[in-house]
Amino acid sequence: MEHRSLGKLSVSVVGIGCNNFGARLDPDGTAAVVNAAIDAGINFFDTADIYGGTKSEEFLGRALGSRRSEVVVATKFGLPIDGERFGAHPDYVRRACQDSLTRLGTDYIDLYQLHIADDNVPISDTLGALHELVRAGYVREIGCSNLSVAQLRAAKEAAGDGPAFVSIQNQYSLLWREPENDGVLDECATLGLGFLPYYPLANGLLTGKVRPGEPIAEGTRLALMPPERSAHWLSEDFLARVDALLTYADEIQVPPLELAFSWLLSHEAVSSVIAGASTPAQVEANAAAPRPLSPEVIARLNELTA
Repeated sequence: MEHRSLGKLSVSVVGIGCNNFGARLDPDGTAAVVNAAIDAGINFFDTADIYGGTKSEEFLGRALGSRRSEVVVATKFGLPIDGERFGAHPDYVRRACQDSLTRLGTDYIDLYQLHIADDNVPISDTLGALHELVRAGYVREIGCSNLSVAQLRAAKEAAGDGPAFVSIQNQYSLLWREPENDGVLDECATLGLGFLPYYPLANGLLTGKVRPGEPIAEGTRLALMPPERSAHWLSEDFLARVDALLTYADEIQVPPLELAFSWLLSHEAVSSVIAGASTPAQVEANAAAPRPLSPEVIARLNELTA
């Protein structure tokens, strides 16, 4: 498994998104996925305090156990857990970090990420609290998610000589190209940030298991979504591009899952592709997905899906 850098961290180019832990997966199911990932060479686990109703961190920490030092654990704060626990005020940042440490059963977080910008708190105040956590040894590196170019630049300036964000986690896939259009991907090169794409498989559309005109398989993420959300992903535009991609994948005899991962990793700014998994078999398929793509294949994928 290839590794790439996030600040001083070294992460596998395939990561595990832990939003299934505590939701679709119980402790035993979580442990099966975590162990399969480590055995497959994956060392990067990305969770958040809100995942699984706060159970994701707990189940992840329990599953890692004595293997904690073998992996890179990333978690996030900021989205509402309840009416009191949310935002990026310094007091809450410190509280959220301690709560995550407790749930994870660890004394440090490798990558601590601001989940979403808080317009009510100056980014300099949030960074001040994060700097304290780094100095105290509770956090090794800091990152962010769902920020714009302007917000990234403001955060870089506010960091001054202290720790700055080393990563940004935004939605990006063959079907969702916004980071190219809004400048975030280019800004990563300017600021030296690692880009961590979430929804890399477009909620299952890029796995090859969803075929336009065929029923959605029971138990899949799309099947379990509220209708108002699945309607977005099953729009005529998305399905037309999926159909074209699947036809091309058949032509070149490369599974669409491999194309989805490999296309993302062909971008120098991308450090790791974070994908959820609910079974060891899915973990193994994701771990085996990256492969070198020729410039011709990349160009054709861009043509078909942009």
